[in-house]
Formats: sequence, structure tokens, C-alpha cells
Amino acid sequence: MRKIRKKWFILIVLAFLLVACSQEKAEDNDEKSTNLDSKTKPKTGQEENSYPFTGLDTDKAIDQRPVAVMVNNHPKARPQSGLSQADVVFEILAEGSITRFLAIYQSEEPEIVGPVRSAREYYFELAEGYDAIYVYHGAANFVEDMIQERGIENINGASYDNDGQIFKRESFRKAPHNSYLLFDAVNDIAEQKGYETKTDVAPLPFLEDDADDIEGEPSEQVTIAYDSNWQVQYDYDEEDERYLRSSDGEPTIELNTEEQIYADNVFIVEAQHEVIDDEGRRAIDFESGGNAYLMQKGKMQEIEWENVDGKMTPVKEGEPIGFVPGKTWINVVPSSPGIDHSVSISSH
Repeated sequence: MRKIRKKWFILIVLAFLLVACSQEKAEDNDEKSTNLDSKTKPKTGQEENSYPFTGLDTDKAIDQRPVAVMVNNHPKARPQSGLSQADVVFEILAEGSITRFLAIYQSEEPEIVGPVRSAREYYFELAEGYDAIYVYHGAANFVEDMIQERGIENINGASYDNDGQIFKRESFRKAPHNSYLLFDAVNDIAEQKGYETKTDVAPLPFLEDDADDIEGEPSEQVTIAYDSNWQVQYDYDEEDERYLRSSDGEPTIELNTEEQIYADNVFIVEAQHEVIDDEGRRAIDFESGGNAYLMQKGKMQEIEWENVDGKMTPVKEGEPIGFVPGKTWINVVPSSPGIDHSVSISSH
């Protein structure tokens, strides 16, 4: 009987040791995995109560629903108002060589934004990907039908033209370059229309604190040619570690402050463009992905872009690349003639 008890005792001790070793090994693997993830994975933007589209820390609530505004970029509409306070700005061709902006606001709420212009399909699709209320002024009938049929939550300035509550016509400019959004009224109008104004915002990927270790070629000046007479330029400010924006040889500035617009990330993506009507309106493929350049802290990486859950995301070897915390400008160029032809980068 004592021999049997002794055998059982030995078996119990061995089992205990095996369980303890397995647990220790699992904890060690978890620790290694955590350490690896912290080094290789970009942070999500909300791990330390940071704004989802800038990655900048805050002690404020971050549940404000984004607002995406169509901003006019015709020469007669410059300088614009409110662009400096957008978290993300898209610049995309509208008709001919004229571009238009989609400015996405979440972390800041400007007093006024504009001039505001008409809707396009690919702009409202981008706004939807960021779960933003889409704000525009007017649209072609077939575009307006798309917005209604697809249930895009929107505020159309044509319905509130110069009402003084949410849209105002300024006298120092002529239509269609003088309609401005009074931003404070957006939530009130959205609530009247039954839209949610608070939401759990899905964040963009951002780099960890060692963002100074960015790899890439020097990119102190970046020029994007939409046309021989329509060019955008970003010049790297080494002191502030950001890119200052110009358009057609003139600094892009805020109307009221005259401060030059800057970007912490310049993300240039190539996409298929197709002219779809006699007015020169386009369809643009924002689903298939393609070639891209990413400029951060004076460095340029040749990468690719993918549409990840509706958001334009930089990727390399199939993995997302984090943005530098701050503001991002996304310039879209046609696949014909292509990004290599449209973009020139120099290190002075």
C-alpha cells in the first residue's frame, strides 16, 4: 500500500511540475510577443486617449463624429478658411486639372470652413469610409440621387443657402466661390436630421515614439504636377519637422491668420481615373490599391496604398505603416501618366 501511495505522490509531483513549466513557457512567449508587437506594430491612435486621425494625446473626449467638408480649390477661392484645422485633407482632381479638397475634422472644430463646393461620388465614398457626416453645396442630379439612394448622411448647403445659421454667402467673393460653412451649427443640423453626432471613431495607424528612426530617401521638396500650370509643392521645414504647402507657386495659407498650411505626413497615392461625362466629371478607383509615396520627417518611402475598412492606408510588404502623429495631406494622382511622372522629389 505504501508503495502505491509513493507512486501516486511521485505522479502528482511530476504533473505539477509539468503544468508549472508549461505556464512559465507560455508567459515567456506572451512577453516576447508583446515586446515584438510594441516594436513592429504601429499604435492604433486610441491606446493613450489620443485623437483617432492625428494620434496626438488629449485629455478631452474623443467621441465626436467626424465631419467631412468639400472645400473649393479654384484660384478664385483662395486663400481658404479652416483647412489648417482639418485632421486629414484629400486633394483630388474634379474637372480638368482643377483639384478639390475633402477636409476631415474630428480633433478640432473651426469657426468657419470654405468656400464649400459641390459633391462628387468618390468624395462622399471617402467620407463614408471615415464615418463622417458629408457636407457639400449642391450636386448634379445623378450624384444627389446616389447620395440619397446609398443613405449617405449629409448636409447639403443648397438646402440652407445663405440661411445665416449653417451657411453664409460672403460678399468679398462671387458665387460659386463664396459659400461658407458655419461649423458650430453642424451638430444641431445633424441632430435635426436624425444623425448620430457621437461615435466610437476607428483610428488610423500611428508610429510609436521612435518615429525619428524613419527609413527612406531624403525628401526636402516634393512637387506634384496635376498639369503644367497646376502644381502643388511641399517644402520640408527642418526646424518644425513638417512640410509647408504651396499651390501654383504661392503659399497655401489660412484666410484670416495668413499662416501657411503644413502637413506632418504627405501621402501621395496613384489611382485609376476615368472621365464619365461631357462635363469632365470623373470616377476614381479607391478600392484596388496601388503605388504610393509617403513623406515623413524629411524622408520618402516608396510603398503601396490599400483601402483598409474605407480608409486610405500606407502599406509596405502587406503590412500597414504608421503615420507620424499630426496632420496628414493625401494627394491623389491619376495612374496615367502615373505617380513617377506626376511627382518629383528633391533633397536640394
